[in-house]
Order: sequence, then C-alpha cells, then structure tokens
Amino acid sequence: MNFKEKFGLKVKSLREEKGFSIEYLANISNVDRNYISDIEKGQRNVSIEIIEKITTAFDIDIATFFNDKIFKR
Repeated sequence: MNFKEKFGLKVKSLREEKGFSIEYLANISNVDRNYISDIEKGQRNVSIEIIEKITTAFDIDIATFFNDKIFKR
C-alpha cells in the first residue's frame, strides 16, 4: 500500500468513525466532495493545506493524525 492509499484509508476511517458523510466532511473542511472521495480512494496527492483542512474538520492535530500504525513501516 502506498502513502496516498494509507492517507485515504485513514481519512475514510476517521470519517466513518465520526459518522460523517463525504458531503458533510466536504462542507466542514471546505474541500470539494469529489476531491475527498478521490483522497479516500488513494488517487490524490494531497497538499499540506488540504491535510490541515481535513484534520481541522476532524478536530485533531496533524501530528495525531499521522501518529497511527498505518503510517509506520
């Protein structure tokens, strides 16, 4: 699994854990819903700005987001 796929899996996991739809996450993060969908599929190379928007929407800091076993080798 590449890094984009890991990132997308983490976003999808958090979104589902919080009970957010893609549409809701898109609205609260100010990121297009199609872009979020592509992120979750591992098809987007995400900028730090988008990462910040998504982690803010989840109410977690970036370090916490990446401190997950999925990102460890």
